[in-house]
Amino acid sequence: MDVGLMQMQRRLADYTNALFKEGILDSQYLQLQELQDESNPDFVVEVVSLFFTDSEKLLNDLSRDLAQQNVDFKRVDAHVHQLKGSSSSIGAERVKNACIVFRNFCQEKNIPGCLRCLQQMKQEFLLVKSKLETLFKLEQQVVAAGGSIPTVQQPIL
Repeated sequence: MDVGLMQMQRRLADYTNALFKEGILDSQYLQLQELQDESNPDFVVEVVSLFFTDSEKLLNDLSRDLAQQNVDFKRVDAHVHQLKGSSSSIGAERVKNACIVFRNFCQEKNIPGCLRCLQQMKQEFLLVKSKLETLFKLEQQVVAAGGSIPTVQQPIL
């Protein structure tokens, strides 16, 4: 096997492991990867891309909802619940955790707390989006060089 390819695969494995160690991804991401096979090689990228699109819309909706004179906390909570579910389904652990805190402030009808959590959720979303885009680029480079994506086990933390 080509030494350059081996280095690329090692870099990919190290990068992926770091995402777990930093709490950006959890084991749900590995389960998502297990659903991908030769008949649908872009499954993970497609699902994550849908998550990106849906999450951006939800974050914009939340910003708009919290800017209203009379905040509809049931509507805000429904948006946060939806974002929590979708982030959980792809393994975006830090986004999911920010949603849990947000929902607590929502139940308390605490607008300043909700606004702080919204900013935190936006930061966590942008972070996971950037990290996963980088991960997908690394995977594409490995495949383009004729290699296969190394199987990653969730590291023991």
